[in-house]
Formats: sequence, structure tokens, C-alpha cells
Amino acid sequence: MNILFAIRSFAQVKRMAPNENKSVNTRAEEIKVRTRILFLFDASNSMYAKLDNDNRINSAKKVLTRIIDSLSYQQSVELALRVFGHRSPTSMHDCQDTKLEVPFEKGNHVKITDFIRTIRPKGTTPIAFSLLQSAEDFPVEAGVRNIIVLITDGLEECNGDPCTVSEALQRKGIILKPFIIGIGGNEKFKQAFDCVGRYYDANTEESLQNVLNVVISQAINATTAQVNLLDIYGKPTETNVGMTFYDSYTGRVLYNYEHTINERGNPDTLVLDPAYRYNLVVHTVPEVIKNNVDVTAGKHTIIGLDAPQGDLFLKVEGVTNYTNLEVIVRQEGQMKTINVQSFNTSKRYLVGKYDLEILSYPRIYFKEVDIKQSSTYSLTIPQPGKLSVNSEKDIYGDIYVWNNNKLDWVMTLPLGLRREIYTFQPGNYKIVYRSKLSTKAVYTFERDFTISSGGATNVGL
Repeated sequence: MNILFAIRSFAQVKRMAPNENKSVNTRAEEIKVRTRILFLFDASNSMYAKLDNDNRINSAKKVLTRIIDSLSYQQSVELALRVFGHRSPTSMHDCQDTKLEVPFEKGNHVKITDFIRTIRPKGTTPIAFSLLQSAEDFPVEAGVRNIIVLITDGLEECNGDPCTVSEALQRKGIILKPFIIGIGGNEKFKQAFDCVGRYYDANTEESLQNVLNVVISQAINATTAQVNLLDIYGKPTETNVGMTFYDSYTGRVLYNYEHTINERGNPDTLVLDPAYRYNLVVHTVPEVIKNNVDVTAGKHTIIGLDAPQGDLFLKVEGVTNYTNLEVIVRQEGQMKTINVQSFNTSKRYLVGKYDLEILSYPRIYFKEVDIKQSSTYSLTIPQPGKLSVNSEKDIYGDIYVWNNNKLDWVMTLPLGLRREIYTFQPGNYKIVYRSKLSTKAVYTFERDFTISSGGATNVGL
């Protein structure tokens, strides 16, 4: 079966979204999200290898049984068990030897532990195929966290690609990033499984128990965090800006928050799912980004970013004739537009220098505008005047402004002009034009005019 086709067919309903179209409470104890954990258990022949004073299969069965017993008291957690490599002998190299032995249902803990005790390793290790089949094991239901915990002592043996399957399942929103516990693993295990999910080594029975405790804690516990937006003094005083948390692996949007500071003067507490690694984008202008942010289950994580800001206030003197004059804002020396701000408004920017291009007639440029911490840079331009241009004939024409004895182009007049009114900044101008019917450049005419602040000028052509 084609992997991506199969995944698409399993994902007709989006299964989980931590923050889609819902408000998010800000206290971890208020969060009661249901979690489904599928244990994907390796029962291939290699599990008979020694681990401490026993073998891997016995140690894994003991530890997993204890974990499942402890989860029987978690009302918001549902469990299931899929096993692979347990039905066909190694000689058959059965690459479809995987089965959901105990499906998801409430109160199935005893069923799972009873079945675990009966497992006898036999065959090969079809990890990719087992992951793919796992997509069907989760009931179709929105708002539930679907988690796979893979326990294995071997690498893929059936020419499958666990990385591709895992990534596709995550991108489709079927599962969260899987947890992989490698029993008796080595550096090759880590390299092979890093792209599949979060990998943990377990080379003793005690370490297997500890790792499973950590994994389950991350799987079922919400955790808290705060985002410190630091000013130039390193204090978390910046606030009132949007933030987006992305899954760093798939790029999916997970959470959107408007940053706040609470009544005690501290950044507000957020609730984040510890099963993810995050890329955080703070929507300052320009944006501030922090990648690969980890949060630890049961602990309060402080995420710090440098985001010192000041304000730019744009103003037109007097009563303006502009309906919506705007300015292009760029970082100093760069061509990328980071914002288009309207006049008679104030906007926050990161501390630094900016180049401004005011979209007036003519364009006005300001270089190296210096935005400083918690200060307002006020920029005022003169009140404009009105220009009325009249013509009885179709003309080709342009308007220029005198600038240090040089003519700078301002605009081209429309060919069908009869009477047009424009808003111009004060200054000395020239219109150069000729009739559409004239076929020689010598029939070009010129008109000089002056625009005064708040005045009106009429030019007939």
C-alpha cells in the first residue's frame, strides 16, 4: 500500500488540535484533555537477548505491566496495545506481522497486562508498517491527544521508512510526535530514530523503568510556561503582542496567544503540551523567533527572548487633506518592507534604526530613524496643498519637483485627463506635456507652479 495514500485515507477527520477555535485556560490544573496512548511493543526474536540478569522481553514486560497498572487511576487516559513480530517465526520474515491486540476502551488495563504476560517473541521487526497500521487504531475524535510509545530493541528490518510514516502521520494530525524507547540501543539507534520521534536509551531494567516514567509523564501531564519578552535592560517588561507556537518538526500551528502581564507584573502563565518541541514566533515588528523550545512535564518553563521596543508616531501638521497617507517601513539598509503604517497613528517597533518612505506626492524619505527603548519617535510632515490640473485635450505629461536645482519625477498624468485634483507636499514643481495629436517633441510645453501648505493651486494646460 502506498504510504501517503494510506495515511490520507486514515485522516478523513482531523484528530487533534491543541488550540483550534477554542480558548485555552491559563492554569495547568484546569486542563483536562483526554489522552490516548498506544503502546507499540516489539516482540521480535531479538528480544530474547540478555538485559541485566534477565532478558529484554521479560524486563520490558515487567516494566510495562507496572506502568499500565499505575495508569488505571488516570480517568483522562485511555490505553491500547499493538504488538509486532510475535506471530510468525524469523524464518518467514513476515513484514506484516503486527496486530492491535487490545483496542482502546475504558477499563482495559487488566486486558492489556494479561496479554503482555502471554507474549512470546518470534519474528522480525516491521516498524514502519506497524506505525502505518497504528493510524487506524485511534478512534476518530477531535480534541484528543493521540500518542504512540514504541518500545523496541531493533531497527527496521523490512525496508520500510519509519521516518516518512511518522512525519506523514504527524502532518495529518493523526498522532503527536511518537516516543521511542530503545532497549539495548546504541548510537545507530539514536541516529535512526531521531527523525521518527523523541528517542530514549534504556540499557538496564532500571533505566527502562525511569525512561518509561519520563515518557508517561510527558504524555499525560500538561505543563506551564511563561514567555519573557526582554527589554534592553534584560527585564521582562514588553507585552501586548501576538505569539504563535509551531510544532518544530511538522511546522503545524499549535497555539496562538496574545502576550499579557498579570496583576503581579509578571508574564502570564501559559499551558503547553510537553509532547512537542516548539518554534516560537513573537509577532513584533520585525518578528522575533526562537526555535527548538522544549518544555518539561510538571515543571514551569521560562522562555526568554530579546524584544526591546519603542514607538513611531507619524503626524501631518494641521488639518490634513490626506485621506490615508501611508509610509513604508524598512530596517536600515534593507529593501524588505516590514510594515506599512498610516499617518496619525502610533506603532511599536523593535529597538533599532529604520528607513521610511512616505507615499506622498512627491515621495519623502527619512533614513536611520532611531527607535529607542520605551520612547516615542515623532515624525511630522507639513500639511499638504491641493493641485487642480485641467486640460481640454488629451495630453502626455509628467510632473516634476525641483530638488537642489534638479528635477525629480513625481507622477505621470492620465492620458484622458480633463480635471484632476491631487494632494501635494509644499514645494516648487513643473509640468512638462504635449498634446496627443502633436507628433513632434518641439511642441512640448512647460508650466511651473508652487504648492503651499494648506493652499490650493490651479494649473490649466
